Amino acid sequence: MNFDRQSHTVLLILTCLGIFFVNLDALYVNIMEARNFITAREMLHDGNWLLTTINGEPRYQKPPLPTWLTAISAALFGLKSLTALRLPAALVTLLLVLVSHRFFLQLTQRRTFAFVGSLILATSFYIVFAGRNGQWDIFTHAFMMVCIYQFYLFFTSEEKKYRRALWAAVFFSLSFMSKGPVSVYALLLPFLLAFGIVYRFRNMKSRWLPLLLFLVVAIMLSGWWHWYTYTFDPKSVAEITQRETANWTGYNVRPFYYYWSFFTQSGVWTLLAFIALLYPYLKNRVFSKKGYQFTILWTILSVVLLSLIPEKKSRYLLPVLIPMAFNTAFYVEYLFRNFKLLTAKLETYPVYLNFGLIALIGLVFPLGGYIYLCEQLDGYWVWFVLLSVALFLISIFMLRSLFQRQIQPVFYLTIAFIVAIMCLGLPMAKALTVNPSYKPLSELRQWKAEQGVTVYEMTDFSPEMVWDYGEPIPILERDGTITIPKAESFGVLVAENDLPLFHKTFSNYTIEKVMRFDMNPKAPGDRSHKVRLWRDLYLVSR
Repeated sequence: MNFDRQSHTVLLILTCLGIFFVNLDALYVNIMEARNFITAREMLHDGNWLLTTINGEPRYQKPPLPTWLTAISAALFGLKSLTALRLPAALVTLLLVLVSHRFFLQLTQRRTFAFVGSLILATSFYIVFAGRNGQWDIFTHAFMMVCIYQFYLFFTSEEKKYRRALWAAVFFSLSFMSKGPVSVYALLLPFLLAFGIVYRFRNMKSRWLPLLLFLVVAIMLSGWWHWYTYTFDPKSVAEITQRETANWTGYNVRPFYYYWSFFTQSGVWTLLAFIALLYPYLKNRVFSKKGYQFTILWTILSVVLLSLIPEKKSRYLLPVLIPMAFNTAFYVEYLFRNFKLLTAKLETYPVYLNFGLIALIGLVFPLGGYIYLCEQLDGYWVWFVLLSVALFLISIFMLRSLFQRQIQPVFYLTIAFIVAIMCLGLPMAKALTVNPSYKPLSELRQWKAEQGVTVYEMTDFSPEMVWDYGEPIPILERDGTITIPKAESFGVLVAENDLPLFHKTFSNYTIEKVMRFDMNPKAPGDRSHKVRLWRDLYLVSR
């Protein structure tokens, strides 16, 4: 029996290696990553580990723990290695999957259920995305899940209460130092509410002192960096706090029902996740009614709490995917036990539809992928052939098992399908991103050295471009005031929206357009071609 638990752990680790650790350098750096990577670089170059900066300016919007981990990884393996920069996120996602597996194994004592739920978690769409990107969200929720697991042990056992309270405080603090109170609100609070409603908090008299210890340690470890920045740079902290507060109520505001389709963030599990949320249908079919009530309540409460916040983005649903994965696992485990016996079309057709669509994609990929990518496959033919063969064979076996009504192998083949895409498909990612006009801002450094001039940004910077450039770029316009350089000549990077201001400001100067830097993966004219990812370089002379 112990071997079964260990084998599940090994299989989870191998699955996570295939999903989160391979081809980490395949995708371009996105805006969220670029901010983190710039701050990490300035930590290493300028020593700004506590008073953190981005493009040489104070950056206290988010606590620095993920950036510290990124900087350490870059120092060990190389600042120019995207794999090194994204490695901490992959490692912390592995932690999330393993601790979630351990938690739900303790909660239900069902190994298959805990294993299935952990696999669904590891292959949910936004978990995969966040786990392969150097951004904050996955850090704060992974650390909070360790805290939640310690809280579960704390509330259900009379042993080691002080030790568990201390561990909970440590990981609570790590979560807070990753993204402030986000996970406290979106993951811990709904957990406590759901746990209290379903399982009740028992024997609380013996737990008040350990809880007090938790609060003291958590506040001290979570708050020291915020105290430090406020003490040594109060003006910047005040300005940043004001901007961030305004964003919560006035930026990206969406209606309350914006998150109603939250289950779609689970990707290939969307239909199964939706059915698992149908409580009247599933409540008497699951092996543990209390456990099912707990996961569905945790999921719904998390969505409701997030919906109360005016600012909404799809990525904010990341914490919802954790309890929802295990809520979906209740339905999948039920299918494992009963699908062969089901006769009602309303019960069987959604299952055939969900897995049949996945298998269909694998069957048509060799031909469809060739038609779509044929002009971009030079240099990628080996990967294309390997992926085509893998997906085709997996789909054949999926359909055979589906016709035999054997859902267990169908489920595990779906996991293999996703792993195959991550291992064999991602190396072809750059075949999808063709821009004949692509010109990285890193090439500006050579021109700058040849001309012997300083280069400025007109009004604002794009994090991806500053990251590629390799060092901070001073900005001319601040809060409506423009600082004119005193040099006889200098370079200015100008975005499209800033062209009128630029020409007005330097109307009495000699202006020469030098070149355009375009860091868009897609060509001009494509819908995804972003204005903020290109700049025109002008040489300005008195």
